Amino acid sequence: MDPSGTRTGHHAHCMMSFESDSGSESPRGRDHDRPGNARDLHLVDLYIQTIQTFRRSYYMATIDVTEDTFEQTVTGEGIVLVDAWASWCGPCRQFAPTYEKVSGDHPDAVFAKLDTEANQSLAAALEIQSIPTLMIFRDGIMVFREAGTMPAPALDDLVKQVKQLDMDDVRRQIAEQQAAQGDA
Repeated sequence: MDPSGTRTGHHAHCMMSFESDSGSESPRGRDHDRPGNARDLHLVDLYIQTIQTFRRSYYMATIDVTEDTFEQTVTGEGIVLVDAWASWCGPCRQFAPTYEKVSGDHPDAVFAKLDTEANQSLAAALEIQSIPTLMIFRDGIMVFREAGTMPAPALDDLVKQVKQLDMDDVRRQIAEQQAAQGDA
């Protein structure tokens, strides 16, 4: 507002648009007030994009796991991905943005990062020989483990495959393997 009380700038246009709802003529004419016009659809698209961006930025955060929190994190219900990495590792730094991006697309899964330098005892217990190493747990069972990086579409597809697993079948297969090892 300027000193005379007149609305100025961007807010003046916004207020004029709101005032048009009260019965006064819209500055753009009657077509501006009709629902479904191109401007309204553009605003709806912009709103949806803003919400999606907020959702991704809100859910995109990964968590750090340590020797103290690792077991509790991976043994719970649901899907937990663990990226074992180190700050000096070039491929780890290259994979980090991919991991973050895919985490935003799967808010129903936990995306954890394990700093192998800060947690050397845990890295040794997990027998991590190469980094980055990606491990995926579902309902406390490790269902995937592989060293190296992968592009975002491959990681996204992998998470989707883990979501589709029949965990009763996985448990049955584990029991069969354990029984076979007991017989040997």
